[in-house]
Amino acid sequence: MESSMVKSAERTVRILETLAASQERLSLSELQRQTGFPRSSLHALMRTLVELKWVETDNARSAFGIGPHALLTGTAYLDKDQALPWALETLEDLRDEIGHTVHFARRDGAHVLYLATREARWAHHVIPRVGRRLPAHVTALGQALLAQLTSDEVMELLPDELVRYTPYTLTDHAKLDKELDQVRTRGWALERQQGTAQVQCVAVAVDYRIPATDAISCSMSVQVDDDEVMKATEAVTRHTRKLAATLRREGIR
Repeated sequence: MESSMVKSAERTVRILETLAASQERLSLSELQRQTGFPRSSLHALMRTLVELKWVETDNARSAFGIGPHALLTGTAYLDKDQALPWALETLEDLRDEIGHTVHFARRDGAHVLYLATREARWAHHVIPRVGRRLPAHVTALGQALLAQLTSDEVMELLPDELVRYTPYTLTDHAKLDKELDQVRTRGWALERQQGTAQVQCVAVAVDYRIPATDAISCSMSVQVDDDEVMKATEAVTRHTRKLAATLRREGIR
């Protein structure tokens, strides 16, 4: 009985993660294809999740998406994070100084999870980032945090095959390792169009934990010149170091 309950719990979590990662609702057949779960058990779990509002569906139950109660859990995580209020203040100050979009994220295994964003004031199209989870190797945030680990730890953490988001994504482990060495030397990460076309990002780890789990980044168009990028890098570094000192002083771990 206990083994069956554990299996059901694991499948429930996997279903919710699959739905959360999808940009659109999934049919039962597509959900079965992605999870590999038997249709009978999948159907029963989906019925329960819909009733509990963790999953929502249409009247015909032909497609499923993440439900409102999943948002309650995510919001509770943010509400209870002691570092986040200080990080939000830092993002506000940083954006006011440099003008560009800035992010605060946390490493989640081989991924980074966006916890806060402040868009550039001139942004016409705001892309929702909070709650978004991306492979660490495709973002400056992720590279800044991977650089906190040893090369062996990174190799053990990342999958053998690194997913490619753009033609510029580092999918070769040796090249990524070389890039992380540069990050360790200079203290900040810079990626150009590795995660998103026409976008470059600089990021710095917030070292109030060892190894650091959080980082702050600044996103800019690739048309922004090197001088402006270096100004942004200096500002991100300065504000991030100030945030880390504050969090250590406040005893937040």
